[in-house]
Amino acid sequence: MSNPLRILFAGTPEFAANHLQALIDSGHQIVGVLSQPDRPSGRGRKTQPTPVKSVAVAHGIPVWQPLSLRTEESQASLRDYQADVMVVVAYGLLLPKAVLDTPRLGCINVHGSILPRWRGAAPIQRAIMAGDTESGITIMQMDVGLDTGDMLDITTCPIAPNDASHDLHDRLITLGCPALISVLDQLAQGTAKPVKQDDALAVYAHKLSKDTAHIDWTAPVQICHNLIRGLNPWPIATTLLGEATLRVWSAEIEATDGSAKPPGTLLTLNKKGISVQCGTGILRITSAQLPGGKALSAADLLNSRRALFESQTRLG
Repeated sequence: MSNPLRILFAGTPEFAANHLQALIDSGHQIVGVLSQPDRPSGRGRKTQPTPVKSVAVAHGIPVWQPLSLRTEESQASLRDYQADVMVVVAYGLLLPKAVLDTPRLGCINVHGSILPRWRGAAPIQRAIMAGDTESGITIMQMDVGLDTGDMLDITTCPIAPNDASHDLHDRLITLGCPALISVLDQLAQGTAKPVKQDDALAVYAHKLSKDTAHIDWTAPVQICHNLIRGLNPWPIATTLLGEATLRVWSAEIEATDGSAKPPGTLLTLNKKGISVQCGTGILRITSAQLPGGKALSAADLLNSRRALFESQTRLG
């Protein structure tokens, strides 16, 4: 590369780790990596490095995991990197103005939506939950607002009717990595053309929680289906089967109209799945998980726990 940039990278999850790897492969100079502190995860609750940290360590890149970037000490440490640009991908900490102004070319962000739609923490999940048919990657020049900065590049892709969040997540990685490299090349050459966002079109992608996961069977079947797709792989949509919490990993629409039974009524139990009456339409659960078990196809779940399902008439 004839004009490599000195890049400081900030990110935490797998989505960010893939972009860090793309930067490493691109020939730009990664002078340091910031990531969230390591935290316990998994059933054993063992402390695990973040995916970004794992990539950085594997390539001998120094990693810094500050709790905050608001102190003068942390901001002085950032200046010591003498970075041309800071690339931020799903980092998880807000950057104060002093940090945004530190690199020569500022800070740019890889965001998993077509801005200004779905600003905020969960753009991929919220797009699917809302039934959007299109998503994409926006590379943005960061400012002090929440995903309000000027756009440097937009790359779009369709959302298929049965896509779950993990499907869109992986598709956006394949779009985001080359888009990021292209924008960095433009910044290095001084040819980037920022475009302001239309704030009137802004929609916010609020952070997900387990409270988001409850399936409301009185809603139309498409709403229930979108919720299940959007919350896979986390936190997974839930409903009650008697006193047990049933985690619904995947489903399909069996019928789009009709409301002959009360919402939540279990209609049929067979190898195709578990059919449930929605407010309008019928949803067929195709994989689910009971407490203490693992996610199973509906057929396998019924083979092992049919009596539990037959003892109930409704979910929720």
